[in-house]
Amino acid sequence: MRKCLILLSTTLISWVASAQVPEDALRVSWTTPSGTARNQAIGGVMTSLGGDISANFINPAGIGLYRTSELVLSPGYTFYNNSSNYRDTKTGQKGDAFFIGTSGFVFGINDAYRPNRSSAFSIAVNRSASFNNHITYSGINDFSSFAEEYAAEIANSGLTLDNALNSNSISFPARMSIYTYLTDTLTTLQGGTEVVATPLRYAYENDTAFLLNQSNDVKTSGGITEIAFSFAGNKNDKLYWGGSIGVPILNYERVNVYTESDSSSNGRNYFKSATLTEWYQSKGVGLNLKLGLIFKPVDNIRVGAAIHTPTIYGMKDTYDATMETDLENYNTPSSVNVTTLNNGVIPQYNYDQSSPWRFLGSVSYVFREIADTRQQRGFISADIEYVTYASNKISNADVGSAEEQSYFNSVNSAIKEIYRGAFNGKIGGELKFNTIMARAGFAYYGNPYRDQPYKGSRMYISGGLGYRNKGYFVDLAYVHCISNDVNFPYRLPDKANTYADVNGSGGSVLVTVGLKF
Repeated sequence: MRKCLILLSTTLISWVASAQVPEDALRVSWTTPSGTARNQAIGGVMTSLGGDISANFINPAGIGLYRTSELVLSPGYTFYNNSSNYRDTKTGQKGDAFFIGTSGFVFGINDAYRPNRSSAFSIAVNRSASFNNHITYSGINDFSSFAEEYAAEIANSGLTLDNALNSNSISFPARMSIYTYLTDTLTTLQGGTEVVATPLRYAYENDTAFLLNQSNDVKTSGGITEIAFSFAGNKNDKLYWGGSIGVPILNYERVNVYTESDSSSNGRNYFKSATLTEWYQSKGVGLNLKLGLIFKPVDNIRVGAAIHTPTIYGMKDTYDATMETDLENYNTPSSVNVTTLNNGVIPQYNYDQSSPWRFLGSVSYVFREIADTRQQRGFISADIEYVTYASNKISNADVGSAEEQSYFNSVNSAIKEIYRGAFNGKIGGELKFNTIMARAGFAYYGNPYRDQPYKGSRMYISGGLGYRNKGYFVDLAYVHCISNDVNFPYRLPDKANTYADVNGSGGSVLVTVGLKF
């Protein structure tokens, strides 16, 4: 992976250098769809069950089980609690937000001439990903600095400082580090001759026993809201098939404040503090296709399979940043904004991004499987899903230069090195007591990172109740999440990267109300 990161650092262009590639690529793919309260209470299983509007976003063949029409609304509330460990220092943050789970309508169509056949059409909307989060961590570092990233980028470019300052091949943060003298050439004497070294951070050269206080505060907001248009059919109440066209709308915003300060008492080591404040916004609209089948080999058993094509997004990013440095006796305190280096305007860029493939398989056992669902006594179901995280890909939306194309090739190579395919598993069940139903479920989302030290997983434990009577229904669910992830304050091409382990926990309360007609 280090070789790919070195390649990546030497080909960065200004608009994307501010982004942390693994996190940004994972953002559109490591999603855990929020369905109706019924679906969430049973762990999200739906590949072989059907009969719920959530099937639009999992296996559209499940819409084929509808013979009547249905209108659904699913409001919810979520909260989280993050604990971060960075260089043996622990910190935490809390937050909450309202959201809308799967909502919409299904229109069942019965075949008057062939009673053993039917079809259904559905339009639904779902909050398939939430980006509302807040991570804070800090610690003391005697090993590396974020300025090394910029020094390495400038040195590998082969440009002089003056040329690098005005070059679009150098990232904005690196150019700001030149402007504020955070990186600079160092003149030394070797054998009586002055030698100018590559750009280096002055604290390293003048304070060999340096200690840095480092802190990073990351606030993110937004989400992915997907609209689905599905059509499904039923043949002999044995085979159900369906397809869904999804239109996800992505809105993501991140405010990142990273600070380094000298923790020593030395007031003349050419470094006191540096702060990089970044604002990043990403918006896009995508298109995907979901196809699926459900088959009943015998009355009590249902087998399901589905495939989700990659979502192709057209993205527009906006980036703004400010760097402030205090280099003590080397230079007066300095500050610079991206607009200073970009002709007075905030840069915006267009590109395309595709998410991974998803392959789903499932089996369900239905207690007392009969045509009248009111007489069924419950079910147990299990789903397994494989996601090709390494196939995340970005590309230039416009005809770009060879330099830009080289960047995209490097990012895609880095993604293949950093990610791997992962399995997700879900299991859930329901018991019916006349008009009341009790539900429970569990879901595990596997680690998408290839390197073993990087931990990334999510577990969901869920339960809920339901009420159905005379065409009305109300469902209530609670889902508790336990997650592990990593966050990198910066990335270095020539030494081990330091990162924070982020452990999260929280829950969601979801209510679904519906009307059958």
